[in-house]
Amino acid sequence: MKAMILAAGKGERLRPLTLHTPKPLVRAGGVPLIEYHLQGLRAAGFSEVVINHAWLGQQIEEHLGDGAQFGLSIRYSAEGEPLETGGGIFQALPLLGDQPFALINGDIFTDYPFAELRRPLKGLAHLVLVDNPEHHQIGDFALADGQVTDAREGQPSLTYSGIAVLSPALFAGCQPGAFKLAPLLRRAMAEGLVSGERYAGCWIDVGTHERLAQVERLLEAGR
Repeated sequence: MKAMILAAGKGERLRPLTLHTPKPLVRAGGVPLIEYHLQGLRAAGFSEVVINHAWLGQQIEEHLGDGAQFGLSIRYSAEGEPLETGGGIFQALPLLGDQPFALINGDIFTDYPFAELRRPLKGLAHLVLVDNPEHHQIGDFALADGQVTDAREGQPSLTYSGIAVLSPALFAGCQPGAFKLAPLLRRAMAEGLVSGERYAGCWIDVGTHERLAQVERLLEAGR
């Protein structure tokens, strides 16, 4: 199974850190955020990784190279203009092949065991969900009996962690250009084709200076 790391965001809420450094290369504990993912993927038995990028993306390629230093083979999908999540994945599909692949947001910090993703996919997607963080209390989806559905008002909800397994067939009928992933997932949910799990371990959406500092504190406590 191949893995894709989404790394095309500008990281505007992390300015001024991201004015001259792409968000995935912002450091926590002295290590670029994206390297924690690469280490986790390698430990989980992955060998091939695709990374998309846009803002200051050449820095990502120069820093990570072909992945040999991490025991991985890395290929890149460069976006002239940001294609949003769906469009970015769709552009990278020729690099990912025709089998299900793991997908990981580049701007999260987690101890989720990526080896759990290396299992047969039933349906079009499998999502890892987490308890709603303080900054996203409304949540995204509902989970019952291993199936993910769109959350309805008054129904318990969970937040999409940015970790998933997707089938290329999820993108059937899509056209090149910028588009979001969520509508494709909701369409598949309506057909009962999205499974899921709740993860209760460490997970932080590193979108602000405050949450980056939270990661730093966790790393310091673990030393």
